[in-house]
Amino acid sequence: MTIIIKQMLAVAALSAMVSFAQADTLYDDLGGQQGVANIVDDYITEISFDKNIYPFFKNTDIERLRTKLQEQFCMVSNGPCEYTGDTMEAVHAGMQIDKSQFNRVVELLQNAMTSQGVSYADQNRLIQRLAPMRPAIIHR
Repeated sequence: MTIIIKQMLAVAALSAMVSFAQADTLYDDLGGQQGVANIVDDYITEISFDKNIYPFFKNTDIERLRTKLQEQFCMVSNGPCEYTGDTMEAVHAGMQIDKSQFNRVVELLQNAMTSQGVSYADQNRLIQRLAPMRPAIIHR
């Protein structure tokens, strides 16, 4: 192989590695910090208008909820955040949330993401990353 071909292959390989390293994260695909904040704001609005779900949140410190949801969504989407809130078990203790109520909250999150223009693929990616929390929330 000639030196020029070897150099071209090395440049192509290096270029591919740089592209992979700079690949967008889900956090980026959600719009970064502002996108996550907008999703959370719409999500809280969706919750506030749902007569079956709102009672779970009526005594909640909304600003703390907003902050902790932003941290959580940022962290699970590979953003530069750390979740500093309580465990899901502690947060949902005594609420006795059933499967249909849990599913409705997921629908409200989907509505918020749709209103923010998040693609269905990216919505599914976020929900897939949040799904492992489900057992810690239902019937606590």
